[in-house]
Amino acid sequence: MSRRLEEIDWQSTPLGDLMLRRRREPTTGREIYEVKLGEEFLMSSLFTVAEIELAHLGLAAARPTGPTGIHDAPDLDVVVGGLGLGYTLVAALESDRVRSVRVIEALAPVISWHERHLLPDTVAATDDPRTTFVHDDFFAWARRGGPPGVDVVLLDVDHTPEHHLHPSHADLYTPDGLRSLAGHLRPEGVFALWSDDPPDPAFVGVLSEVFVDVEGVVVDFPNPITGSTSSNSVYTARWRPGHAPASGPTD
Repeated sequence: MSRRLEEIDWQSTPLGDLMLRRRREPTTGREIYEVKLGEEFLMSSLFTVAEIELAHLGLAAARPTGPTGIHDAPDLDVVVGGLGLGYTLVAALESDRVRSVRVIEALAPVISWHERHLLPDTVAATDDPRTTFVHDDFFAWARRGGPPGVDVVLLDVDHTPEHHLHPSHADLYTPDGLRSLAGHLRPEGVFALWSDDPPDPAFVGVLSEVFVDVEGVVVDFPNPITGSTSSNSVYTARWRPGHAPASGPTD
């Protein structure tokens, strides 16, 4: 590129002005893609480790369902909440257990970026026949509840369970909101959530009011900007209807 910074797309949305841009990162020399909403930087292709681990950890928590104790064919129907730059979607599709991935994205321009192949790392995932894009508010979808038909929900929209992109998201992170979300899950289905902060014991407790096998995992990754290590976290939790957790959560 002759220019260091290139605006690829700009759209006005109900959540604010949305921009996709490409630039050359001077510390690495890599071409990276960034998404900005209003004055907030939402995501960067420079930092994708935790978004990928969201898929890996969520799928790993899904128990084998084949009669031999291991999977005999693709058997997992996955919902991804929030498309972003698409790295969680790509990682989910790498698993031969995944039968389908439905991506629920509230911002139509984000879906359009991928459908127009503006993001080279996700072209194969976008064109994968297992992928379906749905223009919808994930949080409204969660409130609507079942019927159960999903094995794994992978959510990466808000910064943390306490720091939301929009006030209307807050109710998901309550026991009632999580119960509504769980209504979409098949028995033993998994809910996995990305967060920018370390695991919060208070939120682990909230998850444990609804789910079992709750964990909060720290995901470390190298930060070339600071020259040190940064971290995000991923929560995983299992839906077991009618079963109250027998012991306290782990973190």
